[in-house]
Formats: sequence, C-alpha cells, structure tokens
Amino acid sequence: MTDTSPPPYVLYPGTAPLLVSMPHAGTYVPPALAARFTDEARQVPDTDWHMERLYGFAKDLGASVLVATHSRYVVDLNRPPDGTSLYPGQSVTGLCPVDTFDDTPIYAQGGVPDDAEVAARRDAVWVPYHAQLRAELDRIRARHGVAVLWDAHSIRSVLPRFFEGKLPDLNLGTANGESCNPALAQELLSIAQQATGYTAVLNGRFKGGHITRHYGQPEQGVHAIQLEMTQCSYMQEALPFDYLPEVAARVQPHLQRMLTAALAFATSASKA
Repeated sequence: MTDTSPPPYVLYPGTAPLLVSMPHAGTYVPPALAARFTDEARQVPDTDWHMERLYGFAKDLGASVLVATHSRYVVDLNRPPDGTSLYPGQSVTGLCPVDTFDDTPIYAQGGVPDDAEVAARRDAVWVPYHAQLRAELDRIRARHGVAVLWDAHSIRSVLPRFFEGKLPDLNLGTANGESCNPALAQELLSIAQQATGYTAVLNGRFKGGHITRHYGQPEQGVHAIQLEMTQCSYMQEALPFDYLPEVAARVQPHLQRMLTAALAFATSASKA
C-alpha cells in the first residue's frame, strides 16, 4: 500500500454492546494495483455497496460501526489469513482474489499477486482491520460483559458460480450454530421470516465467513451473526450500482428489528 492510501478502516465507536462490521464495503484500490486490473475489475463490482448508508440507523442504536475502506480485490477481510477455503469443495474467491464473482479475471495481463505481495497486502490492510475488530470487541465486552458482533454483507441475488437460482433475501449465518446463542439466532430468523415480501434462511448457502467463525465465541461472551442480503433488496444490482432509497426503506425496518433484538439480547445477558 502507498502512503496515499486511506487507513484500512473507519471506526465509529458506540456505547452499546453491539458492533456492526462491514468488511466488504470498501472500494479503494491503490492506483498502481488498479493499473493491473481489467476494465471490469476497476469497477469493483463485487463490493457490498452502500452498507454504511443502509445501516445508518445502527449508530442511533448506540452500536459501534467498523467500515472497511479497501476493496476486497486488494485483500478480502472475511477470509482466513492463510487463505484456507471457508467452503471446501465449493467455488470461492481467495484472500487476494484473482477472479470476479462472474468468474472473469481481475488481472488484465495475468500478473496475479505472488506470495510476497499477498503477505504485504495482508500486513497492510487485513491485520490492522482485524486488530481493531478484536480491540473493539474486547472493549465492549470489558464494559458490558458481553458483545454481539453483526457482520453486514450484501451480494447479487443471482450468481450461478456460487448458488443455483435466486438467493433468499436475508441469509443469516451462525457457523451452523457455533458462533451465537441458539435462542438469539432463532429470534433473528423469526424476525426475518416475518418480513413481508422477503425470504429468509438460517445457515443456508452462507453460514458466516472468517469473521463470524473466528470471533463468535458464545462461551466467552461474544456472539457473532452474519447477514448476507440480496442487493436487489435495496439497490441496483448492475452498473452504476445505485442506492434505491425507496426500495431500501422497505427493508430497513426489518434490519432495525433484528439489530434491536440482538442489542436486547446483549443487554439482558450483561445484566445476568
């Protein structure tokens, strides 16, 4: 990364026992790296667009919000640092991806990053983001005795590389029940299933990435949930990837109910 690169993240500290992480919201690509990309890749189409705007209400709830600045094409903050596959046997993108969700090359001349470059990107962006994520969780848990981590994601609703047909709109993941109190997970699923006009599933195709699996330790007082949303629920899924305020306004109350439930769980647990 260059000296002109933005910091790897922006943190908005809150007062409540809830942290919202947005590891794929970043769009920044250093110019020298962007010069190696295809025209398609320079558009960073696989971004989780407009997460901070969609979850604007989270700060009003008192949640801390951690937002990535760099594109997942630089380094994917929701992958293990050693690049191990999260879904063995299924098609996935790596720690420093070399192809898009549409299975097209990111690098125009085939100049994919070597191990040294991958390590440098990991040290420059991945490590600081996760250090801040850990520090904020530790701060919240020290203050409240418990912390809930909400990992906020979105994805195009139709992506044949990763799943058949159209994805459910609200995909909750708790690492098959290992990252979060099961009663909280069921309450969140119930809220999502009651959201008129949307489909919902728990631990379906998306069970939570590295962040959910690594930091979710219910026995240690940290409960982690990932929500992978269809982008058609709030934005245009094709260029120019515009935010659609009227569409987003229909799903935001359901998101707010889920975060409020997570916060109520944490508050109750902190008093136990």
